[in-house]
Amino acid sequence: MFTGLIEELGEIASIKQGTDGARLSVKCSSLHKDAAIGDSIATNGICLTVVAIKDSVLSFDASSETLKSTNLGSLKIGDKVNLESSLRPTSKMGGHFVTGHIDGVGKIRSKTKTGNAMKIEIEAPQGILKYLVDKGSVAVDGISLTVVDVLRDSFTIVIIPHTAQITTIGFKNAGDTVNLEPDILAKYVAKFLKPEGDSSLMSALKKSGFA
Repeated sequence: MFTGLIEELGEIASIKQGTDGARLSVKCSSLHKDAAIGDSIATNGICLTVVAIKDSVLSFDASSETLKSTNLGSLKIGDKVNLESSLRPTSKMGGHFVTGHIDGVGKIRSKTKTGNAMKIEIEAPQGILKYLVDKGSVAVDGISLTVVDVLRDSFTIVIIPHTAQITTIGFKNAGDTVNLEPDILAKYVAKFLKPEGDSSLMSALKKSGFA
């Protein structure tokens, strides 16, 4: 479990393709100091397990399915990635609950300067958009952000200069892809309200005169 508050930008040091996936090695500035084999590290929002540590480089194994269904498969040596270690009992609870399980890939449609901030429109699959609400939370490449508007086939966010400086969203441009994970709470609410015979929550509310 993560919060979507990025701790640092890592740099892809190597990518070794295998028969059913790839091993990604990421150079860190400080995250490696407290890391151990088996730890979970969110990499561009994807929960990956540390399988090797050498000096300041952390290595992860990513399955072929992960490479296909996220933007990890398009990474190249030298590319920057957002890194966040998993929650600990002493962690500050900023951001929102992020699982590290990517639901889909979006594409940046536009970036517009608004004051000292940046408004970004992201094209997203309907399977993602149905869980988004205005002023709700969404993880974009692992970054906890607030949804501004939910549109027909996209949504918008606004990032402040600090977020632009310390995460990948600051230097990505129109056409670039981003990993998306809607708020897990929205998924549970949707499941509870989904009609499944007379046992559904919605049916119970209707019977009680609330809907």
